Amino acid sequence: MIEPGTEGIEEAPPLLGSWNRVYAAVLGELLLCILLFRLFSWIFA
Repeated sequence: MIEPGTEGIEEAPPLLGSWNRVYAAVLGELLLCILLFRLFSWIFA
């Protein structure tokens, strides 16, 4: 017997409409954080 509330978790709808856009947003944010960190470390060096 399937417990209530456990079915469909694997196919939960992502926030931005598709998983590719979620992955692109995460990668873009990661690159942005890296660039900002390097910029601030260069400014305060």
